[in-house]
Amino acid sequence: QVQLVESGGGLVQAGGSLRLSCAASGRTFGGYAMGWFRQAPGKEREFVATISWSGATTYYADSVKGRFTVSRDNAKNTMYLQMNSLKPEDTAVYYCAASTTNWPPPTTQRPYGSWGQGTQVTVSS
Repeated sequence: QVQLVESGGGLVQAGGSLRLSCAASGRTFGGYAMGWFRQAPGKEREFVATISWSGATTYYADSVKGRFTVSRDNAKNTMYLQMNSLKPEDTAVYYCAASTTNWPPPTTQRPYGSWGQGTQVTVSS
């Protein structure tokens, strides 16, 4: 089991930027895909982005493509989500997750066996 802790959330105006971090401990960080998901009030948790172990392959939800960038530093056991051009509809609790597989990087929740506690992102209009 890997323990995940998100940080970097906060309140930002529309058009602004935030960078989320996900620090992992416990199980070996390398070798597995990692992902970001989010859950807005009253809505189901949804996929945001995923990245393979090497970082060479990434997938994004259509709603964030071109604005968000996922990356990872395996030496630091940390994954990042750079969020630019934020919109009020990006407001949600953001969760990072560690998959039990690497390829292909999953875009659904089931393959992810470990989850962080979430960090709140609020975008004001």
